[in-house]
Amino acid sequence: MNKQLPHREQAIAILQKNKCSPEVIAHCQAVALLSLELAEKFKTKNYPVDVELIEAGALLHDLGRAKTHSIDHAVEGMQLAQNENLPNAVICIIKRHVGAGITTKEAEERNWPKDNYIPQTLEEKIVCYADKCISGIKRVPVEVTINQFYDKKLYDAAERVKELYNEITKLLESTNN
Repeated sequence: MNKQLPHREQAIAILQKNKCSPEVIAHCQAVALLSLELAEKFKTKNYPVDVELIEAGALLHDLGRAKTHSIDHAVEGMQLAQNENLPNAVICIIKRHVGAGITTKEAEERNWPKDNYIPQTLEEKIVCYADKCISGIKRVPVEVTINQFYDKKLYDAAERVKELYNEITKLLESTNN
């Protein structure tokens, strides 16, 4: 049986129930808005994107910030989402949105459960990318996030964000008919 995607109000209720701050909820809403705009651009290029999944995943991507504001919020969010019995596609967006993905080696170093933390699907990549273009609730050029990673000496993460940006840009510039 396929678990049903939460609609906007249900997703926000899940964030509130898990005690996410109003600031985190506002951030998630801003990421969802940008994610939906990107999804529409992909749809005009005839890419088969699941808009409802993108909205649910974007709204819930920072669910783990109810527990921590460290990078570990991805794993905390994944576990909370599993407790909420959310569909696996939403759980994957939550666990794969940090940085532009976390490598197996980085996950091992953090003692995260053995899993794949690199965005795989177009929906995961859209939400991950949109998150890198939102600071708080404000839209920022992706270069701002890339430079922040460089400033923190997170060179691999900065390069992965650049690669994600390049992939998204290339897809949107192409014709997929």
